[in-house]
Amino acid sequence: MRNDLKDLEIRLSELQYLTNLPVKYELVIIIKPIKKILQNFIDKAKGPEGATTIFIGITISFVTYLAFDVLVKSFMSEPFMPSWVLFIVFVGASAAFTQLIFYLIWKQKNRLVKTNITPSFQTLLMDVDKYNSVIKAIDINDQIEAVGNVGVTIKERSKVIEALQLTKADLIRALKTERILRENRNFIISNSELFMNNLAALTAMQVPEQASEHGRLLNEALQIALDVQHEMKRLQNQH
Repeated sequence: MRNDLKDLEIRLSELQYLTNLPVKYELVIIIKPIKKILQNFIDKAKGPEGATTIFIGITISFVTYLAFDVLVKSFMSEPFMPSWVLFIVFVGASAAFTQLIFYLIWKQKNRLVKTNITPSFQTLLMDVDKYNSVIKAIDINDQIEAVGNVGVTIKERSKVIEALQLTKADLIRALKTERILRENRNFIISNSELFMNNLAALTAMQVPEQASEHGRLLNEALQIALDVQHEMKRLQNQH
């Protein structure tokens, strides 16, 4: 990825920080890192230092088993099954328990997001996805150009990058605004009259900027705040 694109993407860690929510948190499947470790071991075993890699792998496995065997015999004078069977059972049970912990963490984080999500917040997350898709598309186009396809060069690239910078700034502003309103929802509902004039003034400020593309982006960011306020009023009316 070219340098002018690297800082434009809104990464998952940044999105979670801006929203203060574990959005797009993925369930950790324990088999995936295990498969990755085994694949790396196999690749190294096939390489020039294969014998050393295999020796280290066998040594680590054997030492781990011996440590487990000593631990079992210190608690059980007469194990009800061979220690190597117990070792396999222990590894399997540990993996299952760890996967259960990962699932419960994912479930809790997913519930937290669903509790705080609103239609406007969902729309904003979709906008972030679309924005990142544009960054990815430009990166792929750059890679195609880099291998000799000069005809795919993006015209006026600097203006495109500048527009993306403005869009990112607006998205970040909207995310911060949504978070402030969401985290202070109860106070705003109970003191809605304090915010009416400000929102009306902000709405009036949209009119002069409607003609420009940048103004449209700013208005979309502002609309997020207004949508959240609408959600708050709706919630207030339900109580």
